[in-house]
Amino acid sequence: MHLSFRRVASSNVQLPLINRATHRLNSTSSPAPDPTDPLTPPQLKTLVLSRFAKNGKFSGLLRHVVASPSVLLAACRNLAAPSPPEAAPLPPPPSLFESVSRRFSLSEMGHEIAEGRFDVAAYCVTMVPSRKKGESLVLPSLKLKVLIEALRMVLEVIYDERFATFAYGGRVGVGRHTAVRYLKTSVQNPSWWFTVKFDRQRFDCVHVSKLCKVIEEKIDDSLFIDLIRRLFECEAVSIELGGCYLGRGFPQESRLCAILINVYFNGLDKEIQDLRLRMNKENLKFESNENVLDSTSNVFYKPVKVYAVRYLDEMLFITSGSKILSLDMKNNVVKYIEEKLELKVDRIRTAIHSPTMEKIEFLGMELQAVPPSVLHPPLSEKAIRARKKYLRQKEVKALEMRNARERNRKQLGLKILSHVFKKLKRSDGFKSEIQIDYEINEIFRTWADEVVQDFLGSLEERYNWHRELSAGTFLCLQHIRDQLPQELVFAYDKFQKQVDKHLSPVKAMRALREEERREEENREQKYAEMTVHDLTRLCIRVDAPIELVRKAVKMAGFANNMGRPRPIKLLIALDDADIVKWYAGVGKKWLDYFCCCHNFKMVKTVVTYHMRFSCILTLAEKHESTKLEAIKHYSKDLKSWMHVKMKCCTFQQKRRLR
Repeated sequence: MHLSFRRVASSNVQLPLINRATHRLNSTSSPAPDPTDPLTPPQLKTLVLSRFAKNGKFSGLLRHVVASPSVLLAACRNLAAPSPPEAAPLPPPPSLFESVSRRFSLSEMGHEIAEGRFDVAAYCVTMVPSRKKGESLVLPSLKLKVLIEALRMVLEVIYDERFATFAYGGRVGVGRHTAVRYLKTSVQNPSWWFTVKFDRQRFDCVHVSKLCKVIEEKIDDSLFIDLIRRLFECEAVSIELGGCYLGRGFPQESRLCAILINVYFNGLDKEIQDLRLRMNKENLKFESNENVLDSTSNVFYKPVKVYAVRYLDEMLFITSGSKILSLDMKNNVVKYIEEKLELKVDRIRTAIHSPTMEKIEFLGMELQAVPPSVLHPPLSEKAIRARKKYLRQKEVKALEMRNARERNRKQLGLKILSHVFKKLKRSDGFKSEIQIDYEINEIFRTWADEVVQDFLGSLEERYNWHRELSAGTFLCLQHIRDQLPQELVFAYDKFQKQVDKHLSPVKAMRALREEERREEENREQKYAEMTVHDLTRLCIRVDAPIELVRKAVKMAGFANNMGRPRPIKLLIALDDADIVKWYAGVGKKWLDYFCCCHNFKMVKTVVTYHMRFSCILTLAEKHESTKLEAIKHYSKDLKSWMHVKMKCCTFQQKRRLR
């Protein structure tokens, strides 16, 4: 990912979650919510929309919405960390309001915010760098984190529905995987594409002032705007464009930065949306004065389409038209960013590429246009042979099971008949306290039906019986039939009709051949469609950079210079379960990031191999044993029992990764 924020470290204080019933805000005249209960998202939306004025702007948001104790309590609920599912059951936690009240007063904090007395700088802690060339890091306290989350919640209600459909990141349900899914399913036949690359730069006073002007178009609240400006001045919230510096930073970041970036680039999104609509109008399939009979022509016309995907500050533009059209679009986008947004664009890396000839990097993944057969290749000869072998083994196993079932039924039937015969010989009749005649009849009837169905399903047995019963009999001769009684002749003819009706394999063979012919036609039609699609369509293939993943594993310390797993001695002081959990968490994050890639199996192999054996070597180093002894004790699934909570912690297995 090429967007770097000023990371916001999480406090050691974690608030427990609680499910409390809240009152609904159906109108602006509804009673005030209970300050001891956090607001639900529908209630928060109702409260924010109640501040919408007639001039088309929101007013009084900081005093009446952000400063509300219920809104601040809802922000605390969003910041609270839920307990892991594998943890032991804990006693019921206290209420969220009581847990927050032990640390600070929500009412006092709300009064400070409403009156404009909340000092942002007083709730920031500056971390001095250990090196001369290092940069200082500003960490907000718990109070300031709650305020930042409350601001984010309010801005999300106002702007989330106003963002463009191709704006991803910082939104609920519209994240990185959604953007990749859109590229793989919606983009077809790309001709040219390009990405916008920024020089590494930080939001300064000019950008913050422009951001505040954009926010003022919808929010008429000077205190709200001034609070956002003070957050940037104190560096409690900071935005950096142009990529992460060596991937450093805290794992948690302020989600307010993401929505502020979407607000800042919303003007560019509207320009791109207007361009796409204008393209659709200019590239209609038929003009109004064109003859309708021309629509029956075999010539297919593909209109020019423009696709755009923006994930925070990463932008990808795709066109299905000419290179000149793509070049004009790139110049317009770069001109708007440099003049209107006042951001520096790296013009060398912002170049147009051919989707079929070159790969392009987006969201840390590699994109390329390929035919559909590359994404869904047909079965190879080896796979076809393996499938036929599996089907044969399946048939043999089914035959063995059928024979065993018939043998068991025969033995059970003989036992039943022997038992009944003995009862009849010892007494005048078979007597039992329980009437089992109906059950026995049902059992034998079921067996008989299954035997008949199996017999009728076998064409070979039907053919043999039909040949034996209908061929080579003297009753077919006319001079013999004249000498026999008519009743016998009619009975024989009736019997032959029943034999032809139930045992003749001609109809079954005809139906079987028809089914085989239909399957062959379907196979040929599918092959023809696949060939046409390969010649006329292009799809997007998303791959993970395997070499970069290997380098990341090596840089993180899980592999040595030779690329082999190595132990991490800093984890030796932890418990076995904590070591396994730490490795499982790191591996799960990497696999979750690349789970939408086409070569996910290769990524899974690389990550799980290094994570698993690095964890085994770390456990072996801790207990001063060999790798084989550690594998024998923990197994390759790395099972470790937590002695305190008596819960089993297991490293994620390969078959459950996806």
